[in-house]
Amino acid sequence: MSLTAAKSEIACMRGGREGGGGATETAGSVPAEVSWEMLDKSRFFVLGAALFSGVSAALYPAVVLKTHLQVPQHSQQPRPLLTAAQILRTDGPRGFYRGFGTSLAGTVPARALYMAALESTKSAVGTAAVRLGLPEPAASTTASAAAGVSAAIAAQLVWTPVDVISQRLMIHKHKYLGGVDALKKIVKYEGLNGLYRGFGVSILTYAPSNAVWWASYSVSQRFIWQIVGYDNSDYSSVMAVQGLSAAVAGGAAAVVTMPLDTIKTRMQVMDCGGSMGRTVKGLIKEGGLCACFRGLGPRWASMSLSAATMITTYEFVKRLSTKQDLNENG
Repeated sequence: MSLTAAKSEIACMRGGREGGGGATETAGSVPAEVSWEMLDKSRFFVLGAALFSGVSAALYPAVVLKTHLQVPQHSQQPRPLLTAAQILRTDGPRGFYRGFGTSLAGTVPARALYMAALESTKSAVGTAAVRLGLPEPAASTTASAAAGVSAAIAAQLVWTPVDVISQRLMIHKHKYLGGVDALKKIVKYEGLNGLYRGFGVSILTYAPSNAVWWASYSVSQRFIWQIVGYDNSDYSSVMAVQGLSAAVAGGAAAVVTMPLDTIKTRMQVMDCGGSMGRTVKGLIKEGGLCACFRGLGPRWASMSLSAATMITTYEFVKRLSTKQDLNENG
């Protein structure tokens, strides 16, 4: 069955389930969304892991540059171009992929937890909100925000240790032989707590960021479709609007959460460790409030591009992962 036919089928199914016969996403409104119940979970996770790993590889150099800017190795004010040139001069192109093996190994379970929590929460909260009488747009926005918080917390259980190890490999390259060596040394000298440095700040950073991101993504899509008008026969337009909405949401989230991300990275990487308060004082003493926004350019570009790429990939994976019996009905 074609994507257009699938969208029509899904719209009819959602209309019957959620609106008591009234379609929630009619032609000329917004694209029908593939819900958690409609997915072939095995196909969804396998396709998602493969495609998201490729996207992560393409965007990883920006993450390395951002980390070096947040944790400078000298007293001078770090600059993106000079820092990038230094990485190239010292390590060559491979310097932009230090810690990538560890990051990639953690991406699969972290993404699996993220997607499972996101979709199951969105489906459950959305259904409950509609039953409570909320209009569909408000129910969708509420469900998206709740799903973002749930997904962020679930993913950080895996992602925080991966983040700690990969960032140590980026900055302290001479101290560790690789990801496994870093894991052993961190556990030996810092205990399991060392793997979860900055976990609380990570939750404070990513939970509200994800809530705002998914809610604003939902609202942005509806706003743009109201302007351009939705044509369910043009899937390229659907992808373009989804990508634009995601890029706007990602860029905004990058700006809002940048200070917390800088604090988190410092706590995870710096040898002295220390509390959140001590880290903030050190940053302010080092460069004032501006120090909290070091690496904003690479992070803003990375998050905007990542959001646009990830969401179009994510939505495409969901379309490809609809259950076989649903496809055959079309």
